[in-house]
Formats: sequence, C-alpha cells, structure tokens
Amino acid sequence: MHILIIEPYFTGSHQRWAEEYARFSAHDVSILSLPGRFWKWRMHGGAVSLAQQFLALPAPPDVILAGDMLDVTTFLALTRPHTAHIPVALYFHENQLTYPWSPTDRDVAARRDSHYGFINYASALAADALFFNSEFHLNAFFDALPRFLKHFPDFNGLDNVATLRQKAQVLPLGLDLRRLDAFCPENRTADETPIILWNHRWEYDKNPAVFFDVLYTLEKRGFDFRVAILGENFRNSPAEFEQAHERIGERIIHFGYAQSFATYAYWLHRADILPVTSIHDFFGISVAEAIYCGCIPLLPRRLNYPQFIPQPLQAQYLYHTETELAEKLAARITAHPALPPADLRNHVARFDWGIMAAVYDDTLAALR
Repeated sequence: MHILIIEPYFTGSHQRWAEEYARFSAHDVSILSLPGRFWKWRMHGGAVSLAQQFLALPAPPDVILAGDMLDVTTFLALTRPHTAHIPVALYFHENQLTYPWSPTDRDVAARRDSHYGFINYASALAADALFFNSEFHLNAFFDALPRFLKHFPDFNGLDNVATLRQKAQVLPLGLDLRRLDAFCPENRTADETPIILWNHRWEYDKNPAVFFDVLYTLEKRGFDFRVAILGENFRNSPAEFEQAHERIGERIIHFGYAQSFATYAYWLHRADILPVTSIHDFFGISVAEAIYCGCIPLLPRRLNYPQFIPQPLQAQYLYHTETELAEKLAARITAHPALPPADLRNHVARFDWGIMAAVYDDTLAALR
C-alpha cells in the first residue's frame, strides 16, 4: 500500500514523525512537504503549492495522511479529479483552537487569530478520519470546538461536533527511542551531585519561570545540585534563561542547544531528575525521551503527562502545585543517588516505532 504524507510545516517534530514513519513502516510511504517556516502562511497558502506537487506525481497514493497545518478543503478542491476516491486522514500534532497564543502576537491584538482554528475545523470536516497524538489532545479539541463555533452568528454547525467525534481516535506519536540506546553507558551510575535537566524548547508555554523559581528556592535552602539546560532556543527566548545563567551560573554544566543527537543523548543519559513545569504540551516528546533514558520525572498532573507514568506510581512522580514540586524535588535530591524503577522506562517504551509502526500501518490500511 502506498501512503502519502502531506506536511506543510516540515521541520522539528513534524519532520521527525514523517521521516521515521516512512522508515519504519512496512508500507511504501512517501512525503510531500514545504519548509517549516512562516506557519501562518503555510496554513493559508500551503495547500495550493502542495496541490501542485501532488498533481505532478507519477501515480496517486492509496491513502493520504495530512498534517494539521494543511488546509484540506483547499487541497482537495484543487486536486478533486485525482483525490475524490482516496481516503484522507488528518493528523493533529497540535490544533489552533487550544494552542496558547503569545499575548504579543499581532493577530491576537487584531482579533484575526480565530481563522486558523476554522481551517482546522473545516479540514476535519473534509477528512475521512481524524487522528490525535494523545487522549488529552483529542479531549481538549472537542471540549473547545463547541465554544469556538458558538462565536459565529448563525448556521454555526454545532451538530457537526458529534459527527467529527465519531471519526476521531487517538494515534500516539511514534518515537525512535531505541536510537537513544546506542549512547547509554554500559553501567548507568549517578553522579555524586544530582543533575537536574531541562530539555524542552525555550518558550513561554514551557513555563521556565516556575522551573527556575523552584531551583532558586532550593538553592536558598542549601540543596546541592547541578543543572543541564538543553532544548532549542530562539532569538526572542524568555528572559528567564539569561537570568538563570546570571543567578546560578556556577551550577549550570550545559547551557544551550545540543548541536548533535549524540550530545543530546549523552545529557539525557547523564541527567538524574526531570522537573517539568509546562503549561502546554499536546504530547511531550522530550519528556518521554528523558524518562526512557533513566531520568526521574516530576510532572504536573495535567495535560498528557499522567499518561507517561504507570497508575501505581503516579503519586510519587506527579504534582499539583509549585510548592509540591519543590518538596518532591528536594526529596529526590536528598535521596540521590537513586535510579528510577524499570516500570517508568517500560511505560514510555511503548511509543517506540518498533511497536507503533505496525499500529499506524494497520490503522491506515483500514481506511481503504
């Protein structure tokens, strides 16, 4: 079976997901894409360029798997003679109904932001199947959709919500976790001083303010720790990172983006504790990777994070408040060295493509 992935925003986790599925699938998987920049323009105009690419293909695919930034309605309209009988699945890495907008975005100030959510909604109507990368994400989308539609004056399509829900299901991200095994030391031992890890994007939705406030609190209380700060950083990254470099720089043993996968994997295997403070995450790739490499997670009891912890262990590794996080982190520092139970790693290992590729293959084959 030939599966065609159409990805208007081909970078980062979107690119990894597409390329890795193509590599691990038992089917013939090919990719049509556009560079991962100008995300708003990709949602507006990407379908036109990708439709032109599609029409130039030597043969049509059996199934189309589209990323959520594709305007499926425009794409299908422009390719109608060739796509009328091809099943189309829409994969939601994120959605524009519940994605937290930056308060400084010009479209928010001008009240133009809702159009991107409408593209997601109309695309969902046009698709034959909807896949969400987590149960949390699916529920968040369908909780928000009725409220979104009620903003429109009439003929707002509220009756479509139930129809969309019937063709929606959870299809978790596949991750190439086994790639990390090559960088694992034969005998993983903890350093004398525990290493606290940040391995997420340097953006406001990852809530660095709370992360660093907790570290400042524990430093004042005399706890000994070091910090490895990884993750992609941008020109307008939150000021908390540079402030942390100034305030606790002597504790920071890595600061900045890991320029190679080997460097990234090295720090994941070396780090000991992963306190997560994010206010937004539809899945949590960086969290799953760190847990797989042996980091002890301390995760908020919200978003998708409870799915990473086996139910019997959730009381130990999930928290409700910043105060509770500080106390659990203090306890982990005091108990160091202490390696996590194997159940944590095994619980996230189910997302490896060695398992997930067959799930994707079967799910997409069922659409024919």
